Amino acid sequence: MAVSTMDSKSARTPQPQAALTKGGHSLLPAGVLSAKLGNHGKHYVCGSIAAFTNIVVTFPIQKVLFRQQLHGVSATEAVRQLQRDGLRNLYRGLLPPLLQKSTTVAIMFGLYEDFSRVLLDRAVGTGVPELITRSFAAALAGTTEALLTPFERVQTLLQDHRHYGRFNNTAHTFRTLLSEYGVRECYRGLVPILLRNGPSNVLFFGLRGPIKEQLPEATSRAGHLVIDFVCGGLLGAGLGIMFYPLNVVKSRAQSQVGGAFQPCRKVLLTVWRERGGSLAMLFRGAHLNYHRSLLSWGIINATYELLLKII
Repeated sequence: MAVSTMDSKSARTPQPQAALTKGGHSLLPAGVLSAKLGNHGKHYVCGSIAAFTNIVVTFPIQKVLFRQQLHGVSATEAVRQLQRDGLRNLYRGLLPPLLQKSTTVAIMFGLYEDFSRVLLDRAVGTGVPELITRSFAAALAGTTEALLTPFERVQTLLQDHRHYGRFNNTAHTFRTLLSEYGVRECYRGLVPILLRNGPSNVLFFGLRGPIKEQLPEATSRAGHLVIDFVCGGLLGAGLGIMFYPLNVVKSRAQSQVGGAFQPCRKVLLTVWRERGGSLAMLFRGAHLNYHRSLLSWGIINATYELLLKII
């Protein structure tokens, strides 16, 4: 029987009882955490904790990348800017991505599993290929993530040094945007986020299984951790490069406060002209994004799969 390219949890993860035994004795009471969280709730919890771990580790790298996307400067100049801002401001803007990423990754993994289960049940006997069903589930999960666009919006404003004097912290930024501009302003940059999230989710979940199958088979817990890190890292890095221009458009759009909402195409053309019509300048910071995504998604995927085994 052909293996579907959209991997299922049971196919990619050893059973907890097998993975967490030592000397014939279970390291955790069998099924205790699973019973508390339910069969499906654990995907949300594992995704959230994995994202939390990743953000705390990689936030300074993200700030350097953000400066490059927004201003088109070199990595060295972006680091100099952060040095001038001082250590006190290094983790300024941490709370929005911490909340946003912890929630979106929980949604990404949790809803993918839930949508897949529901859609596969409904597709029984219809002849619809499992690949199509799981792709649709991944796209739905990615689209749902976009509801949390306001967190990315606030993160952008807090990381942009041009707004340091206007926005004090996460709560103050939200209050200012809502009181002075309304809810719509919080969703500035929604379109590039939608264009990024759906397709990237489809590719992530669709390619994760096949990539893992091409890697050496793990025979230990440490081996599984390394394989999951490599698999997630390679996927994250590749997708980060593929969708980099959309992130540039998002950063530019969300750095604006008030005024007309510009279409994605117009924002992209503005950035293109400002950077001399150079593809290299448009992708300024992409090399750092590649390495950050390699690390970030390696951490997320490895932590998520490890927690699934534990829970």
